[in-house]
Amino acid sequence: MKKSTLTLLLFTTALGAALAQAPKQEPRKTPESSEIWEPVPRIVTPGTLSPNTASGTTPPSDAIVLFDGKDGSKWVSVKGYSPESWEGVTAGNMTWPIRDGALFSAQGSSIRTKQEFDNFQLHLEFRTPDHVEGNGQGRGNSGIFLQGRYELQILDNYNNPTYSNGQVGSIYKQAIPLVNPSRKPGEWQTYDVIYFAPRFNKDGMMLEPGRVTILMNGILVQNNTAIKGTTEYIGYPKVQPHGKGPLLLQDHGNPVGFRNIWIREL
Repeated sequence: MKKSTLTLLLFTTALGAALAQAPKQEPRKTPESSEIWEPVPRIVTPGTLSPNTASGTTPPSDAIVLFDGKDGSKWVSVKGYSPESWEGVTAGNMTWPIRDGALFSAQGSSIRTKQEFDNFQLHLEFRTPDHVEGNGQGRGNSGIFLQGRYELQILDNYNNPTYSNGQVGSIYKQAIPLVNPSRKPGEWQTYDVIYFAPRFNKDGMMLEPGRVTILMNGILVQNNTAIKGTTEYIGYPKVQPHGKGPLLLQDHGNPVGFRNIWIREL
């Protein structure tokens, strides 16, 4: 091979390698380069202002209204508040009285929704008795069981000390609320809950715990809190694999009122 030919070949090879290693020139960027047009979020109409709710608004357009102040047909009474007491109970009478647009817990039964849920956004308003009786856990006690298993505590904690992981805003016996934003006894209070259900494998092992964010009276009390398992009165959380579950409102011997209950499936 001639020297000139060899030189040309080496030059061409070196040039090709240099070009291969050179950074590629990116296309010119414009404001439109980073715009994403699909998918388009669906439209949900917010609730309207209402003087008859503690939150000040009615439910949004895609909410499932569980109690509107009159109709208790989406609930059924059950004995107790463990899964054994409500599983399979989807029809029957709702025995809690409805007065002045509110449901009131009645001794002898809790109530659960006929419909069951997975991930959701929940709004609920509650009122502990204005006539204060008892103290600690014996004062304005009730609870909301998410998927019928994990209790969000309701309690009159206005100037009423009790153990921290059992006060209002706690995931009972598991997660202490960040603050105590309780209103006075007899005043309507709000819970706004974002809940994501736990995930289990085929062997019943928990892959991801349930997580919950809760605002009480518009103030953050649980921030993406992991739920370790069932909320036991005695002992520690139990991991019990499950699918969808109901909301359950607990009777704990105190006449606690509930109104403006709605839920959005996520």
